[in-house]
Amino acid sequence: MSSLLHRLLNASLPIVVGGDGNYLIDQNGKRYLDACGGAAVSCLGHDNARVRAALKAQIDRVAFAHTSFFTNAPAEELARFLVARAPRGTGAGRVMFLGSGSEAMEAALKLARQYHLERGETARHKIIARAPSYHGNTLGALATGGHAGRRAPFQPLLLEVSHIDAAYSYRMQKDGESDAGFAYRMANLLDERIRELGPETVMAFVAEPVVGASLGTQPPPEGYFKRIREICDEHGVLFIADEVMCGMGRTGSLFALEQEGIAADITTLAKGLGAGYQPIAAVLAAEKVIAAIQDGSGLLWNGHTYMSHAVATAGALAVQNVIEDENLLEHVRQRGEQLRKALLSRLGEHPNTGDIRGRGLFWSVELVRDRASKEPFPATARLAQNIQKTALDRGLMCYPAQGCVNGTDGDHVLLAPAYTSTPGEIDRIAELTAAAVSAALDLMED
Repeated sequence: MSSLLHRLLNASLPIVVGGDGNYLIDQNGKRYLDACGGAAVSCLGHDNARVRAALKAQIDRVAFAHTSFFTNAPAEELARFLVARAPRGTGAGRVMFLGSGSEAMEAALKLARQYHLERGETARHKIIARAPSYHGNTLGALATGGHAGRRAPFQPLLLEVSHIDAAYSYRMQKDGESDAGFAYRMANLLDERIRELGPETVMAFVAEPVVGASLGTQPPPEGYFKRIREICDEHGVLFIADEVMCGMGRTGSLFALEQEGIAADITTLAKGLGAGYQPIAAVLAAEKVIAAIQDGSGLLWNGHTYMSHAVATAGALAVQNVIEDENLLEHVRQRGEQLRKALLSRLGEHPNTGDIRGRGLFWSVELVRDRASKEPFPATARLAQNIQKTALDRGLMCYPAQGCVNGTDGDHVLLAPAYTSTPGEIDRIAELTAAAVSAALDLMED
């Protein structure tokens, strides 16, 4: 009997005792190929020597000093690294470091509110986000997210957030509609909602450049975010890009928005930032946001005890240096294309494959009961969870999710392998995923 409060109270989990490259090893010696990074976290696998050495060296220097008294070298250097590589249009900008993606979203929302208050626009407090989406598990972040299933138990506690449809091409693009037309139509939902709420009251629009777990690695149609940027600028609304899951190289560029040709006003980062070696997240604010605060109160109205933690930032800096020094972004693009082709080869014609979508090393397979009608399996069938179980039995870790259709129904399996994955590992991931899908579907028929 465990004294630990697990996610599943009645489950008995194996104990992890080691990591070997992109594999995790349990107490019985069983090896699991990590094809999802836990939740798109472990982008460098589980035993990177450079990152471990950086963490140990920083612990030997100093582990913690409160940021109301001191700054520290790794936090300063990591901030410079990110600002220097941010999408063009960010300006100089600044970064704050926190402990999780949920914390980062909370801090981003507070920062957006402070920006408008510093400029005297006190009526701006409304948030617009998309559905489906997921922006974190704390109350403000959960309210911002548009995942009905995750929101439902806590609905009475959540602040009011307005949601528009995400650009979900598999189910929302009309027959005969061009990609450009679809992109423009979906982006204009934001313009319509801002005008409906009153432009002078809207604080921020929040969106994942590539939607993660809630919609299964859905990339945007070309031109969508350029139109979003125009709309936000027209109405004085801040654009908050949630790159917690899709950023830091996951889609083949350091920032996911680089591929859309625009910059956000505020960007949240986590997961691949520190690769799981220490808990860390970040909020990157563009120069215009910083300038309003600097010219106003000069104070950041949001602080956390463990902000800019020296050990966490030292580890994350080492992670980012490994990615850059070893040219892993190019590797992500190459192995990502291999994974796309391998999934299409093995599952593209499967009668229960609805869609295969993604970018870089960030891919999902959406499963349907019927390909012609796109009818999903009922959530009660727990297909995604059963795929995860059958994959684990075969020594593969994948990320199951439900709710992409309506917040409850709609199964997909998400893959987010390490940037260091070998060609052989990519082929094995596709092979074992296909086998797990078939096995889980066979069990449903039985």
